[in-house]
Amino acid sequence: MLKSKKRYLALLILFLVIASAETVLADQLRRVTDISHVCMVNNEDMGKPQIPIKVGDETYYGCCKMCIGTLNNDRKARFAVDPVSGKEVDKAKAIIGAKSNGAVVYFENEKNFQAFISR
Repeated sequence: MLKSKKRYLALLILFLVIASAETVLADQLRRVTDISHVCMVNNEDMGKPQIPIKVGDETYYGCCKMCIGTLNNDRKARFAVDPVSGKEVDKAKAIIGAKSNGAVVYFENEKNFQAFISR
């Protein structure tokens, strides 16, 4: 009985820590207004214009020659998963949010972006 209470308490503490971390991260998310500043391979707001890479009808951005090759040849590099809906999002069409450390998150629409930051 004591063992199961300890296990329950440990799980409860873990849940609270994770919930607190998600709230802090959501609070620190800001909308990226110029997507050309995002390296879509490293998924980071670089703070300055990146190399535009045209793939089909869409324009993606990368920071180096490796990114050019990756975006041209790897479909997975051009898509992300919206953390709210769980749906696949084309990075070139996404609403992008940046965390304080520069890491970016992609959303399929403004509604999902707002839902994420209001958690």
